[in-house]
This record gives sequence, C-alpha cells and structure tokens, in this order.
Amino acid sequence: MSNEPRAAALHVAGDGAEARISDNPERHRYEAWVGEDVLGYIDYHLQPGLITILHTEVDPAAEGHGVGSRLAAGALDDIRRRGLSILVVCPFVREYVRRHPEYADLVAYR
Repeated sequence: MSNEPRAAALHVAGDGAEARISDNPERHRYEAWVGEDVLGYIDYHLQPGLITILHTEVDPAAEGHGVGSRLAAGALDDIRRRGLSILVVCPFVREYVRRHPEYADLVAYR
C-alpha cells in the first residue's frame, strides 16, 4: 500500500472512481485514496480548536481529475464536523475556500 502520491491509480481516478478522504493523524495530513493508492494529501498542524492547513500535494498525473478539490472538500467537511477553525497557509485551499463561500465560516482569521 502506498503512503505517498503515485500515478499507478490514475486510470482508476480517471474512470470516475470516488476518492476516499481520510485523516491520518499520525502523519498530520488528510489523504485522498483511490483503491490502494494515495493520490494526494493535505498537510496540517493541529492545535486546540484550530487546524492550520499547510500544503496540498496531488500526484502530477492526477491533476485535472478533481482529486485536489475532493480532498479539500472532504478535509473541510471533517474539520467542520470536529468543530475546528482553520488558518489557511496553503494557496490551493485558500483559493478553494474563496470559490466555495460555504466554508468561509471556518476561517479563524480574515
């Protein structure tokens, strides 16, 4: 099983398979899984009541297939469920939140 993004499962993602988004607290990141492969992740730093979104990485071969957007939405939905606020350092997630105002209430500092 892969723990880093790799292109091996791209054909699966390209065929419309849903990415499964899960929190990996040991590695401080949310991961987008397709089959047995991690195709992307969001690194974070967790503090009481606040999660800092640091960096998003998607396998280059998987870019343009919606993996990053599904990853951002899944992570933000989980963060909301956990009652946390976000501080966004990552440009990708910052832009995602800007384009999806339903997540704006999660932002701790505006």
